[in-house]
Amino acid sequence: MDASITSLTLETKSMRSDIAGFQSRVTGLEQRMGSLETQINTSQEREQDFIYLRSKLTDMEDRSRRDNIRVLGIPENEEGLDMQAFLTSTLPKMISLDFDPPLEFQRAHRIGPKRSDNSSRPRLIIACLLQHNQTRQILQVARNHGPFRIDQHEIRITADYSKETNERRKAFLALRPRLPKL
Repeated sequence: MDASITSLTLETKSMRSDIAGFQSRVTGLEQRMGSLETQINTSQEREQDFIYLRSKLTDMEDRSRRDNIRVLGIPENEEGLDMQAFLTSTLPKMISLDFDPPLEFQRAHRIGPKRSDNSSRPRLIIACLLQHNQTRQILQVARNHGPFRIDQHEIRITADYSKETNERRKAFLALRPRLPKL
């Protein structure tokens, strides 16, 4: 009987040491889990901050572009050496609108490098007007009129938005009802 009690005592001691080892492992795992939960919460907060900052950046970029217009479809080299003078004389005629005071541009230029092949589509023109109300007038006429024509070239005038805003606006195109052509 003494032998069995000694054997049980030894097994109990062995089990206690195993249990103590398991407890220390569980405690270590609990600490690591707590650390990971803290990191996940911090990561989620950073992600929310990133989303907020990205939306603010997009908003600021759109606001800085609000006096810009995009002119698409004017053939290359049509403007000569002075894009601002070309747009000052061409835009009022094209959209049939008189401006008082006359159009003034802070800057106007084509986007991207000059293309080597003349057969490809013309580069986009970005123009920044000095007066916001003139920008609004041009965009309103362009929205109501649709594409304009100059010497069999289709010319479109649009607002200049950031890449993110353009992508969001494109997502709504499929939902917009199409009006029948007259």
